Amino acid sequence: MAKPELNKYKDRMDKAVAALKDDFSGLRTGRASASLLDQIVVDAYGSTMGITSCAAISVPEPRMINVNVWDKGLVIAVEKAIRNSGLGLNPITDGTTLRVPIPALTEERRKDLVKVAGKYAETQRIAVRNVRREAMDDLKKAEKASEISEDEEKKGGTEVQGFTDAAIKRIDEMLKSKEVEIMQV
Repeated sequence: MAKPELNKYKDRMDKAVAALKDDFSGLRTGRASASLLDQIVVDAYGSTMGITSCAAISVPEPRMINVNVWDKGLVIAVEKAIRNSGLGLNPITDGTTLRVPIPALTEERRKDLVKVAGKYAETQRIAVRNVRREAMDDLKKAEKASEISEDEEKKGGTEVQGFTDAAIKRIDEMLKSKEVEIMQV
């Protein structure tokens, strides 16, 4: 085992923060967004595929999403997937186009979305801490194998902790801004 490369751990922590950004893009805030439907999976032709693989999604106005299904045979499957997505959406079918009105969020629904955002953030905090633990273990192994000195291990540990603190801080800031966005009427 060679000296641990600390930047790879920082990159993995950055990926956890980026994953949180993707998760948050799927949480609706009362405004229509094409990314709102990205997480939806459609049962098509005996397998599952993302909604973006079988339809074009557009946002013609702030409270409406249009889903243009490419294959007429999949319209019902796409409609069912949107209804069952847990997003509280009720599509209206018009030929191969589904119009999805975005209802105004109730106070109760906003609070539920804030809880979901908190769960997403906690999942990524755990991911960051797991990367930190792995980095610290690798530093200890390298020190035990006499590949790095005790001082280098301590210095590396401090550096990894700095990466961890920065990533957790970014996650907390993203959560706080998403909570404000969700609770905004």
